[in-house]
Amino acid sequence: MEKLKLTAEPGKQDFVITRVMNVPAERLFKVMTDPALIPQWWGPRKYATIVDQAEFRVGGRWRYINRGADGNEFAFHGVYHSIQAPHGIVQTFEFEGVPGHVSLETMTLEDQSGKTLITAHSVFQSVADRDGMMQEGMEEGANETYDRLEELAALAAKGGAK
Repeated sequence: MEKLKLTAEPGKQDFVITRVMNVPAERLFKVMTDPALIPQWWGPRKYATIVDQAEFRVGGRWRYINRGADGNEFAFHGVYHSIQAPHGIVQTFEFEGVPGHVSLETMTLEDQSGKTLITAHSVFQSVADRDGMMQEGMEEGANETYDRLEELAALAAKGGAK
C-alpha cells in the first residue's frame, strides 16, 4: 500500500492529498458512498464509526461520529455540493468539536489502468484553520483512513465486503 502525499504550502489556506490505490475508481466510489460500508473504513481503526446521516445527493447532508473505547465521541458533518459518479465529490467538512471552521473538499478519482489516483483538495476559511487541522494529526488519520478504504474496496472487488 502506498502512503499519501500531502502538499501544504506555507501561508496558504489549503492542502492537497494524493494517493494511488490498487482498485478501480468505480469500485472505490461505490465503497466510499455506501452508508453500510462507511463504518468499515472511515476514520482511524481505534474508533467505531457511526453513520448518523448520509443523504448521498447534491444538497444532501452527511454526519459521522467516531466513538472511542472510552465512550468519547467526535462528530463531523457536511453537505454534498457536487457528485460526479464515479469521478468525484465536492462537499463541506466541519468537525463539531470546533464549530464554525468549515472547509470545502473536492475529491477526484482518476482511473489509471485498474488503479485509481485520488486527489483531495481542501480549502479552509483561513491559514490558521488549515494549520490547526494539520496540527491535530490529520495526516496520520488520513493515511489510516485511506489504508482502510483501499483494503475494503479490494475486498469488495472480490465479493467479500459486507
